[in-house]
Amino acid sequence: MWGLVAAGSVFFPGLFLLSKQALKQLMGWSEGDAAVVSTRLVSSIQSIMASSAGCIIITSCRDVIEDRHWLTDAYILFATPYFAYDIYAMFLCYWHKLQVKGHEEAGQSVRSMGAAVIGYLRREFLMVLHHIFMVTFCFPASLLWRQGKGDYFQGILFLAELSTPSVSLGKVLIQYKKQHTLLHKVNGVVMLLTFFGCRVLLFPYLYYAYGRYASMPMYQVPLVAPWQCNLGTALLWPLQLYWFMLICRGALRLFTKRSNSPPVILKADGNVAPANGCTTNQTAGGGRGE
Repeated sequence: MWGLVAAGSVFFPGLFLLSKQALKQLMGWSEGDAAVVSTRLVSSIQSIMASSAGCIIITSCRDVIEDRHWLTDAYILFATPYFAYDIYAMFLCYWHKLQVKGHEEAGQSVRSMGAAVIGYLRREFLMVLHHIFMVTFCFPASLLWRQGKGDYFQGILFLAELSTPSVSLGKVLIQYKKQHTLLHKVNGVVMLLTFFGCRVLLFPYLYYAYGRYASMPMYQVPLVAPWQCNLGTALLWPLQLYWFMLICRGALRLFTKRSNSPPVILKADGNVAPANGCTTNQTAGGGRGE
């Protein structure tokens, strides 16, 4: 049991360090750029592993309550350390961004690590809260409190990670000023569809699937479902709806932006210039965007 936890505790940080070092050596990237991309790469690999485990579990369980698959508990143990690692990895990305000119919050440089931690927690509060909840509540609920029942539903929950690769790619493209590329637009559509299908619809489907199994209306399922399931849904589903709203807002801005607005290039001296080659003395008020 604890061997899998230890393996996950080594695998995810080790993969991050290996990827970061490889990008620095092979691509000549800076510490900050390599850290940002490595964080997104590890997130994507974890999501592929979780989704694959979910598919295997779902297709192996005919009885949604009683059937078991060894991969369910094994992957829960292996993947739980990922959420603790990811909190630290996201902070590293935030810290490196603060070192880049134009990313200082409110025009102030970071004076201490403590100030950076406070700024990070303010900015990523919901994500950090989500990760802490996954470790402190979802881990014991999935491994202990369900008492070996419902591997099928746990496999469905693993599929929520299907949206992560497109989310990670989108953040990397924005980081490197690729918002106007076709790849970013296609990825945005994929992110919208996968997030809606694998996160927004996921929780209603869990109640629907159990209602179908127990031959009861869907609205009655919360009355008989374990309290841990209802509590997890009550806390996690609103987060998914909020994040989906943000994704929709970003997609709306992306696809309704006037096509006749020339893209702007940020020059090395801090000035901006239209992509058609004309020059301007207007300074970039926002600095580097995220």
